[in-house]
Amino acid sequence: MKSETQKIVKIALSTLVLGLLLGWLLFGGSKGNATEEHQHTSEVSGETIWTCSMHPQIRQTEPGDCPICGMDLIPLENDNGSELDPMAVSMSKTAMQLANVTTEIVGKTAPVKLIDLNGKVEADERSIYSQSSHIPGRVERLMVNFTGEYIKQGQIIAYIYSPDLVTAQEELFEARKVADTQPQFFNAAKEKLKNWKLSDNQIAQILQSGTVKEELPIHADVSGYVTEKMVNLGDYVNKGKALYQIANLNSVWVLFDIYESDMPWVRKGDEVVFTIPSLPGENFKGRISYIDPVINPMTRVAKARIEIGNTGLRLKPEMFASGTVKAKQPIASEAITIPKSAVMWTGERSVVYIKNTTSNGVNFVLRDVTLGPSLGNGFIVKEGLQEGDEIAVNGTFSIDAAAQLAGKPSMMNPEGGPAMTGHNHGGMKMGDDKGTGGSDHSDMDMGDVKQESKTDHSDMDQRIAATGIFQNQLKQVLSAYLELKDALVNDNAAKSN
Repeated sequence: MKSETQKIVKIALSTLVLGLLLGWLLFGGSKGNATEEHQHTSEVSGETIWTCSMHPQIRQTEPGDCPICGMDLIPLENDNGSELDPMAVSMSKTAMQLANVTTEIVGKTAPVKLIDLNGKVEADERSIYSQSSHIPGRVERLMVNFTGEYIKQGQIIAYIYSPDLVTAQEELFEARKVADTQPQFFNAAKEKLKNWKLSDNQIAQILQSGTVKEELPIHADVSGYVTEKMVNLGDYVNKGKALYQIANLNSVWVLFDIYESDMPWVRKGDEVVFTIPSLPGENFKGRISYIDPVINPMTRVAKARIEIGNTGLRLKPEMFASGTVKAKQPIASEAITIPKSAVMWTGERSVVYIKNTTSNGVNFVLRDVTLGPSLGNGFIVKEGLQEGDEIAVNGTFSIDAAAQLAGKPSMMNPEGGPAMTGHNHGGMKMGDDKGTGGSDHSDMDMGDVKQESKTDHSDMDQRIAATGIFQNQLKQVLSAYLELKDALVNDNAAKSN
């Protein structure tokens, strides 16, 4: 009996010791681990901020869903105070390479604008001549029969029969008979022929022949190419009637169009380098000798004239020409110029991004600028930049997007702050246990929605009940309408009344 009692006591003591040992192993170690895990969790939660990729204004200390759109929150990268300027947005070298961001140092240069001009070759108006007939009569013969034919000065171009000329020659022969006694009559007869552009040699030939010539030759007054033929064989022409239009093409004009926006840049004396598509591989040069003082009301352009020699007649009227003029802005000193790709417009504002390099990395700061005239591929900057500033010339929209996501001043949000995404996912108020987002939503909760649904359902029941009362009246109106319709279709005026 005594041995059994001792045996039981030993088993109880062994069980107690084993239980204490297991309890220390389990609860003692767990407490330390729990404390360490709690500390680690607190440390992580203190460093990691969770945000939404679509709504960067959301900031939470725990992962979860976005209270606005329901997307999974992502950890926000912490720059650990890399930006010295709170308004600047930092970018790593890798991010700049991926966004194709390049920069350029601002400097002062003489502003020169490359203006592209379009025009065409035309004949020099000063060398265009209208060959006319100086006597009235009928065209008996045409010695020049087509446009484009070259004629020389003094060449016979047509023969004209003129009754007045026949009468004038007869008067000349009669006046010669009394030339000794009345020389004034003889001189008056010769002057009459001279007024019709007959030369002294022609008059002498008429007097020498002693016969009346019925056809008078018309001689070309100038040399050139016939650009327009105005008469045909057998036509009757009056005194002063134009027979041909002749142009001397040894010198031509190239007329370029200048638009209103480019007129302040282009001036008389500017050199224009131009090409002719029909003469590939050749460049021509000339200086502007004249600019129209009046704008064409239809095309809204003014013509700029270049006079150029046409050796070998290679330049032909109506040929197209494409030119470029290096126009200089009429300012006294050099100006700051920047590429057009560096500027972002908001309608009222023009902004650029200034690059700053510190020991902590590279960052960009938004800056407003005031632009001057356009230079084609760039702008003159009047205010906002200084010589030596480094600006982003490519990838500016990527920098601006990063600034918007970070809540920094950007092109559309110059004051900074949460980005305005424009999302509105309903009018329900979500629970406050998922962060501070959703402040733009209404205060309606799910209970209000259910109550409103019940009210709408009861109204539906009332409308359905009222339909039974209204049904008989509706049938009567429908029957009357159908009878009226049938009467009108069958042209039954009496029944339609």
